[in-house]
Amino acid sequence: MKKLIFTAVILFSCLSFKFADAQVHVSFGVNIGLQPEWGPVGYDHADYYYMPDIDAYYDVSAHQYIYYNNHAWIRSGGLPPRYSNYDVYHGYKVVVNEPTPWVHNDQIRARYAQYRGRHDQVVIRDSHDSRYQNHWHGDNGHDPDHDHGNHGHDHGHDDHDHHGGY
Repeated sequence: MKKLIFTAVILFSCLSFKFADAQVHVSFGVNIGLQPEWGPVGYDHADYYYMPDIDAYYDVSAHQYIYYNNHAWIRSGGLPPRYSNYDVYHGYKVVVNEPTPWVHNDQIRARYAQYRGRHDQVVIRDSHDSRYQNHWHGDNGHDPDHDHGNHGHDHGHDDHDHHGGY
């Protein structure tokens, strides 16, 4: 009788574990359909893209850019004019799956510094993988509220020494 109860407890525990695992999987599941066509291939799930060339982020689920401006992190549907020369299709994006990575931006910037200037990443638009056929088609970094006509006077570099701390 003890063996039967012990076996039942073990079986119930395994089923409970599998059920909990399935719930976690659903919560953090696939979001390929939310990823923009300029996002990197190879990720079933992405919370944020970090763009080392401009030291900014993209919130995949909210379809918003997050960048530092006037001593604060700003969310916007597009990049500001100082980044008008930045090409989201060819700039390297690092997938960051952690909450509010800009809060510790100094660490993120240091961790992914080696990706600055790289332009060898395949993007969803150029993939033939059927998983990406229904990706999100967004505004590709252009914010109608900002004038991008800076004519190259500002190349997207900001003073990185004064933000991203705790």
